[in-house]
Amino acid sequence: MGQALQRAILIVEDEPLIRHDLMDFFEDHGFRVLEAGNADEAIGVLNNNSAIQIVLTDVQMPGSMDGIRLAHFIRDRYPPTILIVASGAVKSNMADLPDHSMFVTKPFDPRAVLRQIERMSARN
Repeated sequence: MGQALQRAILIVEDEPLIRHDLMDFFEDHGFRVLEAGNADEAIGVLNNNSAIQIVLTDVQMPGSMDGIRLAHFIRDRYPPTILIVASGAVKSNMADLPDHSMFVTKPFDPRAVLRQIERMSARN
């Protein structure tokens, strides 16, 4: 896949082992992967990387906002971005999430998330 066609995903996760496992998975599937340990870092990465099309964020993180607030922030500023919000502790319903997003319960199979990203990408 050419560089121009490579999709970019931002992984926002405060647990380094989980973040790095997800980064490896998506890199192995042809994505350009960027990372952030919290919402504040994620906003900086997004501001500097207009090519990001997908954000996978944990809900519970240190910093000024959680993953649900981050998802709404991204939806307001970067409307076409596909959003995946994940949590092992917080249960969410779709009413909490912005449009064009999905919630997954941790632990999750990254292959299932990738399939959902493919479906959501096809609707764009």
